[in-house]
Order: sequence, then C-alpha cells, then structure tokens
Amino acid sequence: MKRLNAIFKSLISFNHRQAFWVTGDEKVMRKVVTLPPNQQKQAIEASGNEPHSSSNQIDFVKERVAVEVQFGKYAFVAHDIFVKHQSFYAARLIDVGIEILPVKAMEKECLQVSRTTNGTFLMS
Repeated sequence: MKRLNAIFKSLISFNHRQAFWVTGDEKVMRKVVTLPPNQQKQAIEASGNEPHSSSNQIDFVKERVAVEVQFGKYAFVAHDIFVKHQSFYAARLIDVGIEILPVKAMEKECLQVSRTTNGTFLMS
C-alpha cells in the first residue's frame, strides 16, 4: 500500500471533476456530448429543451489517463467504467481509463483504507 500511495501522490490531479449539461432528448445529447459545458447548455436551450447540470469525478488524472480506485464499493465498478470513464472519454479529456480493485488477499487490509483530505490513501 505504501508503494501505491507514493504512485498516486505523483499524479497531477486528484479528484478531477467534469461538469456537463444533460437533457432528456437523446438526439440533442448526441450532438452536445463533445462540446464544452457552456456550449452544451446553450445548444440544449437553443433546441427548446431544458438543460440540467451534472458532473462526474475521477480519483486521479494524468496525461489523459484516468485512474479510479475502488476499495470496497464494488457495486460502483460498472458505473465507473460505463459512466465515469466513458463521459471523460466522450468529452475528449482522457484516452484511457483504469479501474483498480484489490485482490482477495488484500480484502481485509483494504477495508481499513481511508482517504486523507489531499486525496492520498492511508492504512489504519
């Protein structure tokens, strides 16, 4: 865990957040998904639809590579892969997304992992 913590400390952006606008009209969404957020909102409004703000957050981003770490919330793995990584890719912010999960041997140890205020991980 110390090595993993050191690697993540070297990453540039902790908890990178991507804001965007959505609407219920699929055709409009397909047109605006790659636009910057301010243009998304304008295009949605211009189409006569109501824009709704939303966002996704990734644990770490460096050089167009996103890393999401799951220590215990395994129900969210599919959400990370098919929603978070996909939205960052569609917004042309990343080229690849990596999901890190502990192996069975680390399970007991990982249940005691906590995140500090600066985004690093500590074992307790």
